[in-house]
Amino acid sequence: MAKGHRSQIKRARNAVKDTRPSAKLSYARMSVQKACYVLDVIRGKDVQTALGILTYNPRYASSVIKKILESAIANAENNNGMNVENLYVAECYANKAPTMKRIKPRAQGRAYRIEKRTSHISIVLDER
Repeated sequence: MAKGHRSQIKRARNAVKDTRPSAKLSYARMSVQKACYVLDVIRGKDVQTALGILTYNPRYASSVIKKILESAIANAENNNGMNVENLYVAECYANKAPTMKRIKPRAQGRAYRIEKRTSHISIVLDER
């Protein structure tokens, strides 16, 4: 059990705020596995290289992730005043989001369930 009053605990938790620029897309219409294929490629790369990789990657996830990366770069420039040449992808990950359940009719009156998976994709940048 944590010590102190609830407000003290909240104050201590909020004191350790991450100031790195980031961007997040919630409820992206793709599975976590498909997003992670693309995210694994750009992790640790500088932003110019990552944008080049995402531009010519044939996967659908790369077009969505490219928009998130561009948003994170814009956040770094406008909100934090960082230089774009020094930025790199510090963290990028996809977490599971709610799954939409749909029904597909099959032979002899049966019904199969189709799961349309979604994900939350986050990109965090940092300066070298």
